[in-house]
Amino acid sequence: MQINITGHHVEVTQALREYVTTKFDKLERFFDKINNVQVILTVDKLHQIAESTLHINGGEIHGKADSENMYAAIDSLTDKLVRQLNKHKDKLNSH
Repeated sequence: MQINITGHHVEVTQALREYVTTKFDKLERFFDKINNVQVILTVDKLHQIAESTLHINGGEIHGKADSENMYAAIDSLTDKLVRQLNKHKDKLNSH
């Protein structure tokens, strides 16, 4: 799984990069067919926004979360993506 991290109006530090990498590596436990991940971290005045697009076999999954803290936004984003991946996996298994 390849992870691309970009920042808008925020410098992506090594600590942020490692945090995102460890959080998104856990997604492979839920669905192992993830090809590519695009993560965009944005600061908009007081809102810290994290959004991501997962390129998987059979489509794409997009998620977006915002918070007052960038780490909290990343946590919320990974939780949303886990729910979406489980839903996608259930759809594949039901067919």
